[in-house]
Amino acid sequence: MWSGVVRFLVLGAAVGVLAGCASSFPSAPPAAADAEYNYLIGPGDTLNIVVWRNPELSMSVPVRPDGKITTPLVEDLPAIGKDSTTLARDIEKELAKFIREPVVTVIVTNFAGPYSEQIRVVGEAAEPRILPYTQKMTLLDVMIAVGGLTEFADGNAASILRTGEGNKQYSVRIKDLVKRGDVSANVEMRPGDVLIIPQSWF
Repeated sequence: MWSGVVRFLVLGAAVGVLAGCASSFPSAPPAAADAEYNYLIGPGDTLNIVVWRNPELSMSVPVRPDGKITTPLVEDLPAIGKDSTTLARDIEKELAKFIREPVVTVIVTNFAGPYSEQIRVVGEAAEPRILPYTQKMTLLDVMIAVGGLTEFADGNAASILRTGEGNKQYSVRIKDLVKRGDVSANVEMRPGDVLIIPQSWF
């Protein structure tokens, strides 16, 4: 009998410890009224470069792993971390050495984004992976992209590691969101967030 009581007390203490761990981080803040997000080019993106009146200089190019691009007349031009307008002006400056008053448009057609802005999902997601960040992306968007939770996940003990705020950590309630449809548990993601989903102990 005493062994059963002891086992119950130990179990209760463990649950209490885990409950404390689950609430050790503040809740993720609601969406902020920030300025418009400008997409920044990253390795793996595909860029459609159009040079007005010069179709022979217009082409689709990939951004290399080193963050640079090469086009006709322009070699090894850094593209990573720039928006499409800034990159277009940089290409114009390079082309101006060869043609008169070039007008360039850059369109991103395949998105990966810079590594520092990608969303990483680790732990008990059905398909842990890296996702490109998009404006107004939410926790629900991320969970749909990774296929939800595994059967072993402790969704309400999950947290977001916010690299943009010096690795500050916030608690999120994924189970309430995806299993119970509690939209109040949905929060907006930020560039560079890491979503950590722990395994349930029971």
